[in-house]
Amino acid sequence: MKRLFQHAEIASEDSPKLTRADVLVEDGKIVQVAPSIAAGEGVEVIDCSGKILLPGLFDVHVHAREPGQDQKENIRTCSEAAINGGVTGFVMMPNTSPAIDTAGVIKTVLESARKCRIPIYTSGAITKGREGKELAAIGAMHAAGAVMITDDGYPVGNPVVLRRAMEYAKNFGLIVASHCETMELSGKGSMHEGSKSYSLGLEGIPAISEEICLDRDIRIAQYTGTHVHIQHVTTARGMNTIRRFKEEGVKVTCEVAPHHLIFNHEDVGEYDTNYKMNPPLRTKEDNAALLQGLIDGVFDVIATDHAPHTEFEKNSDFGSAPFGITGLETALPSLYHYFIKDGKFGWDLVVKRYSAEPRRLLGHAPVPIEEGGTAEFIVFNPGATSTFSRDFMKSKSINTPFINKTLQGRVDTVVLGNEVLLSR
Repeated sequence: MKRLFQHAEIASEDSPKLTRADVLVEDGKIVQVAPSIAAGEGVEVIDCSGKILLPGLFDVHVHAREPGQDQKENIRTCSEAAINGGVTGFVMMPNTSPAIDTAGVIKTVLESARKCRIPIYTSGAITKGREGKELAAIGAMHAAGAVMITDDGYPVGNPVVLRRAMEYAKNFGLIVASHCETMELSGKGSMHEGSKSYSLGLEGIPAISEEICLDRDIRIAQYTGTHVHIQHVTTARGMNTIRRFKEEGVKVTCEVAPHHLIFNHEDVGEYDTNYKMNPPLRTKEDNAALLQGLIDGVFDVIATDHAPHTEFEKNSDFGSAPFGITGLETALPSLYHYFIKDGKFGWDLVVKRYSAEPRRLLGHAPVPIEEGGTAEFIVFNPGATSTFSRDFMKSKSINTPFINKTLQGRVDTVVLGNEVLLSR
């Protein structure tokens, strides 16, 4: 099978400039990239005039909810949501029911993942049941295919347990991903502690809850020599702590979520639970600082923390509603709508931080659009719009601030090998 993508603007991590070219794909491989390629006999031609070709995205922080929470999402629907957003691979989090904390559960979820149309990986829990007390069988989970360990959703409260986990993980070359939160400080908080929480009469989660734990976890990683990955950073002070430790040579990487760049605590409005997530939305000043940190390279990767919940759950009162929003389908259009089209950063940043570096984090090779490589790319249409209706979305859940809203830009096509996974 031959496909010719003509008149495209190709994005890469190496330059903010787009390269106008045609791309010829044969039997799943990119066989030619040139300013102009003639369409031979039997070649399917896809006109990409005015559109961007960029490598398939990769998300290292996704809640697929399988096993045990199929009413929210399952691995198959999560994979289809990913494709709908241009994501061609992701890593599942272990806060399922039961938790992904044994080699047996690892094997079970990976068996489900193999039935999907894109490659899917999984993390394993640090502790049994994610209870923070007793280490899970880290070596066995690694042997079964776990690519990182994390108790995401909870911190490992006991620093001795975390130290031992990091020492084991180092022996196996595993990344320890850390949800940074000091539970005693968070208490029963449901949003950022600040002027908005006071006005709504809601208990708040102070920024220091995240910042104190973040500092602790990196210091333990520094002591043990382990690679720690800090998940969903939300505060300027926390980000600057990471910057300082990186300058000291500590093996620490970190991620930022699109919603923490775009929204802040004022967007909660009158108790809108589609803006309730953990860690919570912070301040406008934090938005600006995180954006600059992403541009400066403090953040290694963009990750969505895709966290589906049912409408019934999210329609309860703000204090009782679960934390989390979906993100796989909205990430790329939102990054384009709020940042790229206004020139705040370029396509090279998206390719580097949401495609190449997430793969490198796991020891995988990036998937640039170049001759000889596997075809794994998306066609993005900046001239079209995306309206995130129930009909448009492939996730089982629609708990997103963008529900029924329209953003500029649309994922038109997703190509993986010899398959066109999405074509609008």
